[in-house]
Amino acid sequence: MSKLRVLSVFGTRPDTIKMAPVVHALHAHNEIDDRVCVTAQHRKMLDDLLALFSIAPNYDLDVMTEDQTLTEVTTRVLIGMEPVLREARPDVVLVHGDTTTSTAAALAAFYQRIPVGHVEAGLRTKNRWLPYPEEMNRRLTAAIASYHFAPTPLAREHLMRENVAADDIVVTGNTVIDAFLETSARRDLPAPPRWRELDAARPIVVVTAHRRENHAHMNEIADALREIAELPARPQLYWPVHPSPRVAPVAHTVLDGMANVVLVDPIDYAEMVAAVRSCAFVLTDSGGLQEEAPCLGKPVLVMRDETERPEGLVSGTLKLVGHSREAIVTAARLLLTDASAYAAMARAVNPYGDGLAAGRIAEWLVARFCGGAYPAEFNGERQAGAAGASR
Repeated sequence: MSKLRVLSVFGTRPDTIKMAPVVHALHAHNEIDDRVCVTAQHRKMLDDLLALFSIAPNYDLDVMTEDQTLTEVTTRVLIGMEPVLREARPDVVLVHGDTTTSTAAALAAFYQRIPVGHVEAGLRTKNRWLPYPEEMNRRLTAAIASYHFAPTPLAREHLMRENVAADDIVVTGNTVIDAFLETSARRDLPAPPRWRELDAARPIVVVTAHRRENHAHMNEIADALREIAELPARPQLYWPVHPSPRVAPVAHTVLDGMANVVLVDPIDYAEMVAAVRSCAFVLTDSGGLQEEAPCLGKPVLVMRDETERPEGLVSGTLKLVGHSREAIVTAARLLLTDASAYAAMARAVNPYGDGLAAGRIAEWLVARFCGGAYPAEFNGERQAGAAGASR
């Protein structure tokens, strides 16, 4: 019997991190012939991660251009995927989450009648514009996909409400946990740039802010960070600043020269893991950090009005603070001054997985395409256990 041919497609920093464990799990499976196609939607960040996770792509579309638009990325991926799919002839194409790469690659596969498996399927907000364009990307990818790997039971419920067949959904946990736990356990993680300028005896707050919906609020966010740095608890802010012209100039204008603030250029994934491992808490508008930081008991304040990860809000690992200066400062002050409030978030159970999601995806694909039963403990309602384990 021939092996199951699986083509994994990714191209940004977030989906590369989350697909790396899947690539490894597929490669380790005797019944799978695995191939990797990268789009290089994020060229430099992609290359750094490929090296970190020891992944050698079979195909590289190299689509990135300076100041690229969503339309340009979409069309380049669509055009680039066509010859790759004809050559690779996969039985299934795997894409991840909510990137423009994922939606365009899924559509390219659909045009050639190749089934699509959607990793991290079923995340939803109530607003198609928040986050933009990610919310619509994930909805479109779900409509195209044949198979849905949901990270949590709630994500599975979202898909069921959209009339996805139950047999085509499996709850696996989130592969970002697989990647983060494996990386954080390394003893050779590099120190982030200028990290040694910080005083380990004082609280360190790791900051990320870059989403398009926050561009209009960047001044208020920067003002909030300045006020946090001046609090009596003397916290230190460590911000790898996104190079966007709507982010970096504001951050440097407001915060340059402050004694308790370190602004650096974007750091690589290993350095970010090391930073989170050593910080007190995280202040972010990122998606992945909402799942990653709680693995290590780090509270996360989310600078967004909505999150597609409400499980973290329910469990207590996350708190939405929006983008207003007052709300951001108030929430940060509470974590810095109230030990019980900090402990409530730090000790909350991470609802996003147990570090075994990628293996579940590989096993499900083999069972679906090659015959045999998917492990009984992951069938039906018992799938919930895959995403409910503590860190």
